[in-house]
Amino acid sequence: MVEPIRVGSTDDIDIGEAFVVAGEDNATGEDIAIVHAEDDGFYAINDICTHQYASLAQGWVEGVCIECPVHSSQFDLRTGKVSGPPATQDTVVHRLEVVDNDLMLYPGEPPAPDAQAN
Repeated sequence: MVEPIRVGSTDDIDIGEAFVVAGEDNATGEDIAIVHAEDDGFYAINDICTHQYASLAQGWVEGVCIECPVHSSQFDLRTGKVSGPPATQDTVVHRLEVVDNDLMLYPGEPPAPDAQAN
């Protein structure tokens, strides 16, 4: 099991917003976006769009998806699955838990099936 990293508080991020945990700070080498979705859940997804180098955290949150700010590909925050072109490759999601309002990231560990941080 991966040791969790406290990446912030639920109070640090409004619904529809995201922030980035740098790859050198999360031990994966990949930037990870922490997203507060419209379902009031918190999710962790690799920050870079699989189509073209663009930060997903700078995109738009719609429901439980995040849209790339460059070419509008959307990724499901729960699964990392891409839902439309131009991206054709899914991205990686990471386990994120809320513990006493702390956002605890388990970098490189997938979320439990059908689980979401709330």
